[in-house]
Amino acid sequence: MMTTTTGTTTDTSTDSARLDFYKRAPGVYQPLLNAHIAAKKGLGDDVLAELVLIRASQINHCAFCLDMHVKDAQKAGVSEERIHLLNAWEEATGHYSAKEQAALALTEAVTVLTDGFVPDAVYERAAAHFDERELAHLISLITTINMWNRINVAVRQPIGGGA
Repeated sequence: MMTTTTGTTTDTSTDSARLDFYKRAPGVYQPLLNAHIAAKKGLGDDVLAELVLIRASQINHCAFCLDMHVKDAQKAGVSEERIHLLNAWEEATGHYSAKEQAALALTEAVTVLTDGFVPDAVYERAAAHFDERELAHLISLITTINMWNRINVAVRQPIGGGA
């Protein structure tokens, strides 16, 4: 068992989840999984999808999802260098296409929602690279990974543990 302190909150991590969420809420799990699969399939680009999934998981500090999606990105052919630089994609010039950068910017805006909305410039940047169908699937993928992240962080889903 490892204990870390963040601010005034003590966080104790273990090798088991706080709650077997997916067993206790199968009516939530299966529809979310179906939505996630449909969003990813509709986007049609596994590399781009995995970059989005990793970036949102980095922002949300979801170790379970990071572990899973880094492995999936590697299987999809994403280089170690691009995976390692993803947290600083804006400064890693030449490592991400303009389309990937637009998707990552939208991922950050939808994930953080700091100002309560996605800025027009970020949305328009993405819309310049994705048709409306692709954009709908991209937004859906960003939304589903955020839900996965929040569930897994809340229940402390262990790395490598099955959902």
